[in-house]
Amino acid sequence: MSLVIRLARAGTKKRPVYHIVVADSRSPRDGRFIERLGFFNPLMPKDKTERLKFDLEKAQAWMKKGAQPSDRVTRFLDAAGILKREKHNNPEKAIPRKERKAAREEALKVKEAGVAAAKTAATEKANEKAAADKAAKAAAAAAPAAS
Repeated sequence: MSLVIRLARAGTKKRPVYHIVVADSRSPRDGRFIERLGFFNPLMPKDKTERLKFDLEKAQAWMKKGAQPSDRVTRFLDAAGILKREKHNNPEKAIPRKERKAAREEALKVKEAGVAAAKTAATEKANEKAAADKAAKAAAAAAPAAS
């Protein structure tokens, strides 16, 4: 049985409150759970102590038994100093959509300009090679006639 420490939604429509629970990973989000470890109210200001109540000792005991915390619970444990959470990096998400689209279009233009320059260089190189081959043929044709 795979155990997970996760959030189970409670509260009313548009007024969520989450219970922090230990549950089987196969059970539904708001369904059966083994033990309730606390609650989280995201609507409260961050400086209020009533925003999060979490029994850290029980969480540590369940983690020793093999329970894996979800991403949000890992954030809580990281804030408490119990578990280290790696920072996620998605720099493109931080840029507003209009600026992302403009940057993508600009990058596409630069790429197209690079492709066009490469094509031009390739055709010039081919023309130079053809001219050199033509000159070599002309020299080869003139050399036997001179002998």
